[in-house]
Amino acid sequence: MKFFKYFEFAYIAFAIFFIIEAIRTWADSEGRAYLYLFFSALAVFMFFFKRRFRNKIEQKNKR
Repeated sequence: MKFFKYFEFAYIAFAIFFIIEAIRTWADSEGRAYLYLFFSALAVFMFFFKRRFRNKIEQKNKR
């Protein structure tokens, strides 16, 4: 289960990467920047979704 705990933080790393890319490309192409912001929001959502799902499984395994 520790592997999944570390893998959750990969989503946060991807979110940070996409935010940096959005800021970097904002002047060149706003459409692409919005796409990067969408992907960063999706990555943050996946982080919390995976974390909640993992916690539910851990609670189930404890019983």
